[in-house]
Amino acid sequence: MGDTSRLCSVWLGSETGILKGVSLARKQAFNFCNTSHLSRDQEVRALCWGDPAESELLVGSVDGTVKTFSVEKGAFTETRRCGDPADGCFAGLAVLGGGSGSALVTCAECGTLRVWREDSSEPAAELDAGKNVCRMRPSPVHPHKVATGGKENGLKVWDLERPEKPVFAAKNLRDDWLDLRRPQWVRDMAFIPDSDKVVTCTGYHQVHVFDPSTPQRRPVLEVEYGEYPLTALSLPAAGDAVVVGNTRGQMAVLDLRRGLVRGALKGLAGGVRALQCHPSQPLVASCGLDRFLRIHGLEDRAPRHKVYLKSRLNCVLLAGRALEAEAGVAGATGGAQDVKEEDGEEDDLWETMERVEETTAKRKPTEEEEEVELQKKSKKKRKKGKD
Repeated sequence: MGDTSRLCSVWLGSETGILKGVSLARKQAFNFCNTSHLSRDQEVRALCWGDPAESELLVGSVDGTVKTFSVEKGAFTETRRCGDPADGCFAGLAVLGGGSGSALVTCAECGTLRVWREDSSEPAAELDAGKNVCRMRPSPVHPHKVATGGKENGLKVWDLERPEKPVFAAKNLRDDWLDLRRPQWVRDMAFIPDSDKVVTCTGYHQVHVFDPSTPQRRPVLEVEYGEYPLTALSLPAAGDAVVVGNTRGQMAVLDLRRGLVRGALKGLAGGVRALQCHPSQPLVASCGLDRFLRIHGLEDRAPRHKVYLKSRLNCVLLAGRALEAEAGVAGATGGAQDVKEEDGEEDDLWETMERVEETTAKRKPTEEEEEVELQKKSKKKRKKGKD
């Protein structure tokens, strides 16, 4: 299985506890499981690369374990306990630093953030990021910085070398026009490249940009998209835009300089649980409740790939190499599942269905409409009487 797992350019974690690898070039999907008995305790909630060479995957499960998957061997090689199921699911998983000085960082929904050194069963550091954490993300530039946020738990940026208190804590938005407090609900965040800024999306369909380098702790940019809770975001390589997805399967590209919607990405049919922009190509991968992996182009916002994977999907991780330039490598394909990319099948189905307005009853008129209709009839009667 090792030869085939190296072909995978997209990795996904499912509710059933299966790690799924997809080779878009060969149109094949591979299922990897750490046990013969599947249960919800094995549900995958977090994925990240274990090393810069992308030879290992770290898989965070609901039961508080982190499993190491070898891409070279195509098998799980290690399992370590990094939390307790009572702490809640993993809200984030990351590897900081490189080589012998690398450390694993985990964050649970209860707000407990831990730093784990290699070959140690006890955390090297621990801090409380507050209750109801929805997401923890590492900084791609500063090796010891992470950001956290959640429900009624605003954005915080932490320096893990000085974990006593956050280096930045966002201030809540100003009260609304009725002088009522506005609720907070940070669902995802990302560090903007070549700056200290952090972009967040909220459960109240807002996108905020914070700048810790300034005295201002409130957002320096606020944009609203749609009417439904935003669940995930990712930054394209250029860093001047952000891709967001919500609970209704709507995705869009927002301009971070002007605060405008550049365009929507079509085709999704269920809530978006995870999305990731490719680090070098203008592509974005998304997955969620409709069980599909989708790849969209960011320049034309057109769908490129659509792969059905049978399970509801929680997280997605892209390989660093260009997706479109995958080379086919000869090797064993045992356990592979040929996947059919669905092109227009849903459109054909909708076209064969009868239009709803042709079969539904007419809407009952309102009182105002009835009054207008009576006035018209009385005018017609008076006109007939004059004639």
